[in-house]
Amino acid sequence: MGLTYADIELESVWGKRRISARALVDSGAVFMIVPEHLALQLGFDLAEVSQREVILADGSRRAVPMIGPLRVHFADRYCDLSALVFGDEPLMGAVPMEMMDLVLHPATQTLTVNPASPYLPVAMAK
Repeated sequence: MGLTYADIELESVWGKRRISARALVDSGAVFMIVPEHLALQLGFDLAEVSQREVILADGSRRAVPMIGPLRVHFADRYCDLSALVFGDEPLMGAVPMEMMDLVLHPATQTLTVNPASPYLPVAMAK
């Protein structure tokens, strides 16, 4: 098993800027994460956004900017959410995957639309 990447598009909902990116897919992470240079390309002013304290994989805590609304596109699906700004590459965590009803296949290192709902994403609402 190795790392899984997906080709996505990120869109600033208010600024209407859209860029393509290759994101690391990590079901062990929670949020969508974008590096600072992509947040700036999307038109976000990091001095004007709120901060969120996060706990990193090593257990340390850090305050990072949170941007939004951000629209994430993958395989003819999309979700609107806020994203954390840090790191050196985009990372798609469990929240955007659940919102778009995507399935991670670690053995084949692919991300796909849930075959049980191929036309419209389905979400648990309970």
